[in-house]
Amino acid sequence: MIKVPSLNRAVQRRLSFNRHAGLHIFSTISFGAIFLIIYIFTTHALTSNLSFHPHVSNNQTIIIQHVKLTSYNLIRKTSNTTTQIVQETLLEDHDHNPLVPPIDHITKETINTLNESLLEFDILKSTTLTRRFKKRARDFFKDGCKVRFFMIWMSSYMRVFGDREFIAIDALFKSNPDSCLMILSNTMDSTYGFQILKPVIDRGYRVQAIAPDLEFLFKNTPAQSWLDHIKKGKRNPGKIPLGQNISNLIRLAVLYKFGGVYIDTDFIVLKDFSSLRNSIGAQSVSLSGNWTRLNNAVLIFDKNHSLLYKFIEEFASTFNGDKWGYNGPYLVSRVVEREATKPEVNFRVLPQKAFYPVDWTRIGDFFTAPVNQVHRRWIEAKVDQLNKWTYGVHLWNKQSRRLMIEEGSIMARLISQYCVICNAK
Repeated sequence: MIKVPSLNRAVQRRLSFNRHAGLHIFSTISFGAIFLIIYIFTTHALTSNLSFHPHVSNNQTIIIQHVKLTSYNLIRKTSNTTTQIVQETLLEDHDHNPLVPPIDHITKETINTLNESLLEFDILKSTTLTRRFKKRARDFFKDGCKVRFFMIWMSSYMRVFGDREFIAIDALFKSNPDSCLMILSNTMDSTYGFQILKPVIDRGYRVQAIAPDLEFLFKNTPAQSWLDHIKKGKRNPGKIPLGQNISNLIRLAVLYKFGGVYIDTDFIVLKDFSSLRNSIGAQSVSLSGNWTRLNNAVLIFDKNHSLLYKFIEEFASTFNGDKWGYNGPYLVSRVVEREATKPEVNFRVLPQKAFYPVDWTRIGDFFTAPVNQVHRRWIEAKVDQLNKWTYGVHLWNKQSRRLMIEEGSIMARLISQYCVICNAK
C-alpha cells in the first residue's frame, strides 16, 4: 500500500522529465529552424544588395564569373548529335518565371515569392537614381544615334541577364552599328549590369542600362493617373505580375517621350532598322493575308505619335491585370483595328515575315539540328528566306527558353552570322 504511491510518483517524475526533455528538444529544433530561415533571408538580402553597390566587389566578382557571356560557347556538338548549353549560372533556375519557382525546393519558393514582392515594390519606388533618368537619357542620346533602340529588363534578383538576352544585344549592333541601345532596368543599372555589357561597350558600341523614372515617363499622359491609383491601392493590379504589365506601359511611354524602336530581349535583329517608321508587325494573318493579331514585342514610332497616345489611353482606361496579354498584344490589336481607318493616323502594319516569321507553336523547329539531307535543305532555304525578307526573329522565350541550340540548326546559323562578339574571337 505504501510502495504503490511511491512507484506512481517515480513514474510521474520520469514522465514529467520526459515531457520536459521533449519540450526542450522541440524548442531547440524550432529555434534552429527559425535561425536557419533568418540566416537564409539575411544572406540572400545581403547578396542581392551587393549587386547595387559599386564599392562591394567580392560577391559581384563571383556572380559575374558565372554569368560572363562568352556566349558563343552556346553550341557544342556531342556524340549523339545533340547539343548542350554550356552557359550555367549560380542560380540554375534563372529562366523560371519568378512566380513559378521549383516545386522541390521550399527555400527557393519562399525566396522567389519574396523577390517578386520586392521587385514590384522597386518598380514603383522613386529613388535618387531613377530621378536622374531624364538627364541621363538626354546625355546618352545627345551625340546622335542613327536609330534609338530600347529594351526593358525587369526581373527578380533570382533571374540573371543571360546568354539569350546578350545575343539579342550582340545581333542588334551587327546590323545597326551606329545606333544606340538603352536598357530600362533597375537591376542592370549597376556594376553587375555594366560588367555584362562591357564586352559590347569596349568595342565602341553605345549601350547603357538606366533605371527608369516612371513619374517622368508617364507625366502628361493617361498613364500618370493609372500609376497614382496603383500606388494608392485604388486600382487592382491583378494576378498577372505587375512588372509584366508595367513593362507593357513603359515601352509605350518611352517611345512617346523619345521616339525610336522598342524590341523585346528575346528578339534577334537581322537587318538595319533605319528605314522603318511608325510600324507594328502582324503576329498572325488570315488566309486572305489580312492581319488577325498584332504584337508589341517590336514597336517603331516617332516621338509624340498619336497612336502611341491612344495605346496609353487604352491601357489606363481598360486595364485588366488578370488576363495575360490583355494590356499588351491584345491592346495594340484592338486599338489599331479601331483607329486604322482614320486618315490622320500615320502608321503601317508590316507583314508577319517582318518580325514573326515563326509562330510560337513552331519555334522549336528553329533550334533543331538537321536529321537528314531533306531537313538540311529545308533549314538552308529557311535561313535564306530570313536573310531576304525578315528584319528580325522573335524567339517566343516563354516557349523556347529551355530549348538547346543544336548544331546546324536555324538558330545556330543565325547566331554565327549575326553576331559581333563571336566574330571578334
